[in-house]
Amino acid sequence: MATSEPNHKPRGRMVKILATVGPASRAPEMLEKLYRAGVDAFRVNMSHGDHATHAQTIADIRALEERVGRPVTVLCDLQGPKLRVGTFKDGRAVIRHSGHFTLDRNPEPGDENRVCLPHPELFGILQKGQRLLIDDGKLRLRVIRASADEILCSAEVGGVISDRKGVNVPDAVVPVPALTEKDRRDLAFAVEHGADWIALSFVQRPEDVAEARRLMGGYGALMAKIEKPAAIGRLDEIIELSDGIMVARGDLGVELNPEEVPPLQKRIVEGARRQGKPVVVATQMLESMIEAPTPTRAEVSDVANAVYDGADAVMLSAETAAGAWPEEAVTIMHRIATQVERDPGYAARIHFIETQPDPTTADALAQAAASITETLPIAGIIVFTGSGSTARRVARERPGVPMLVLTPAVKTARRLGLLWGAHAVSTKDIGSFEEMIAKGKRMALRHGFGTAGSKLVALAGVPFGTPGATNLLHVVTLSGNELERYGE
Repeated sequence: MATSEPNHKPRGRMVKILATVGPASRAPEMLEKLYRAGVDAFRVNMSHGDHATHAQTIADIRALEERVGRPVTVLCDLQGPKLRVGTFKDGRAVIRHSGHFTLDRNPEPGDENRVCLPHPELFGILQKGQRLLIDDGKLRLRVIRASADEILCSAEVGGVISDRKGVNVPDAVVPVPALTEKDRRDLAFAVEHGADWIALSFVQRPEDVAEARRLMGGYGALMAKIEKPAAIGRLDEIIELSDGIMVARGDLGVELNPEEVPPLQKRIVEGARRQGKPVVVATQMLESMIEAPTPTRAEVSDVANAVYDGADAVMLSAETAAGAWPEEAVTIMHRIATQVERDPGYAARIHFIETQPDPTTADALAQAAASITETLPIAGIIVFTGSGSTARRVARERPGVPMLVLTPAVKTARRLGLLWGAHAVSTKDIGSFEEMIAKGKRMALRHGFGTAGSKLVALAGVPFGTPGATNLLHVVTLSGNELERYGE
């Protein structure tokens, strides 16, 4: 990796920023502005655009990576199945409030009384009393009776309905696979173009995650998006099968009552943190900044709340993809996170979740490293890892100092762009204890982890290069001549 900025320092915050790329941010110049404003990872939304555009975006992010000399994370977000109504004679109709409306299998254009629902699998699962939400919940229907050919509903909230508006079914597990044919093509594209993370939409069951992982063939990391109420009942299983979790509050906010979403967000974050999996809080975090140069006070509190919960990353969607103020949105998010982490009460707040270590040497040492930072004046934790698993174990403890993660695998360094507190560096592998200490000190000074006299905790596995063999913890003290003594 070519380095034009070899002394690149950590961001000065633990939580990461994930920004969506779109028309407002796709230009290479804007990608670099967003990175320098604080973006750690870029989201490529496969719901919009074509493969040629996405391929160029990924290439531009990799070129940015070369310019700044730092690993930059790419996440490809799959669209997932979209349930939609059919068309109307006039392109639209008005459903009367408290009136009846029928969804059927007749392909003829609809009117104010009926419309086609081109999803035969729904007719066999809906029951009396269940809800159908149309156009992001703007229209709310309640099932009166359902047969194999039609679903008669009462309109609890009526209004204008137009062609191909989306349908949400919050009260049932929808017998639709999480991966459509488009998703399968997009997943293959993401693997081919080296995406570091692939986000899976419409997850309802652990089996959805298992299928996506099978198709990935061992490449990249898989992030399950929790956006369906059906996923909550099997949340722990889904987290266990995933490499990371996204709290996708958009659809959750449609299918659940608004007041249910905040406690559920905390529950999902807590579940992911207990299992040591990175968790991203997403959707509408600074929504007003799509049009305005400053956020609302409520949005600032929302971002701060996610940081206080100990989320690994916070995400910007339309704010950077299509908004008028993408750079400003990133800057504001960076400032909020930084300010929260400076709060004297921050450490106590993020440790409200008790994360019990597994009975392994690696977990015991990760917990010990975090404990040492509370006892001694430690400037940082140096983690030597091939797969990133040791870094994830340390991050689960939410230590009070940042991690310098040294790995010979560029893919691992990129993937850690969504891990709390991790400053990953791709560097040559080590072959001995002496080389480990020398390289750790040298890289710590180069990347701003302390100065002469600073103490750091180093974690590694012996023999070196053996996956999952973390069994060594060492406290090192930096001296002023480490760079000169050991060179590059």
